[in-house]
Amino acid sequence: MMNGTAGKKVVDVAFKAGKSIDWDGMAKLLVSDEARKEFATLRRAFDEVNISLQTKFSQEPEPIDWEYYRKGIGSRLVDMYKEAYDSVEVPKFVDTVTPQYKPKFEALLVELKEAEETSLKESERLEKEIAEVQELKKKISTMTADEYFEKHPEVKKKFDDEIRNDYWGY
Repeated sequence: MMNGTAGKKVVDVAFKAGKSIDWDGMAKLLVSDEARKEFATLRRAFDEVNISLQTKFSQEPEPIDWEYYRKGIGSRLVDMYKEAYDSVEVPKFVDTVTPQYKPKFEALLVELKEAEETSLKESERLEKEIAEVQELKKKISTMTADEYFEKHPEVKKKFDDEIRNDYWGY
């Protein structure tokens, strides 16, 4: 059982987390139908937990009207229950898990950022290569050897070396 302040903190954190998640942005990155289904399931589960946290822990419990029970049951029995109720101490939650995993998570975020940068660079390189191949495909039927060698000097050098060394491929 949580006290009211801790419950409100949990609700505040959950509410802020829900607001800061870019669900639509993440959904746009998904490519397969299975990934979309899993993502929708995750979002539904997150929303259900968030709603449950907001309703369950955001409300203060109703205070017990001890006088009402004293009148109906008798003060001796009610005082005994009140004393037992007041003696109950709810242990304070101590989070020992987050400190262990936070550095690992942050390291993964750094690794993710590096992988993203590498991926973007590779995508850029591949886009250029695709554009070159498409351009070459358009021109291939009318391109001369000199035009090809101009764009690919390493191939011209290889041919020149083979001719100079009298190597004709057989």
